[in-house]
Amino acid sequence: MTHPHTRQEPVTVRVFTQRFSSTPLGARLARHLALHQLHGWGIPRGTRTSDTAAVIIAELAANATTHGRVPGRDFELSLCHAPGVLRIDVSDTRTERRPHLNTPAVDADSGRGLLLVDALADRWEVLDRVPLGKTVRAELLW
Repeated sequence: MTHPHTRQEPVTVRVFTQRFSSTPLGARLARHLALHQLHGWGIPRGTRTSDTAAVIIAELAANATTHGRVPGRDFELSLCHAPGVLRIDVSDTRTERRPHLNTPAVDADSGRGLLLVDALADRWEVLDRVPLGKTVRAELLW
């Protein structure tokens, strides 16, 4: 309970959730729509937060469509913007493969996506998704 003379500022939490086809086009569309949504929430394109979110979303969506793809099933992007935090969730329906950090060979053409997420996000984790699948969550704090 708050003291009657204590004024609390309202807290606004904004949420965007959309499913996309598990294709390269779906991954690109997810990044494009997410940046459009962030801009509408007052996080303009070209800012550090927007640019960082764009890389994280691109990597997680690419992973969902490449490694998490189950034929006939979509992946889901969810953004949650609250004071001081932007949470990015990318969910797919594959349960057999849990993402993890590994260092690819120097001459490898792929395998650096989660290393980028790890370097750019303030926090990230892999969560079980109910009823099936997984969610990779990344958070940006400011």
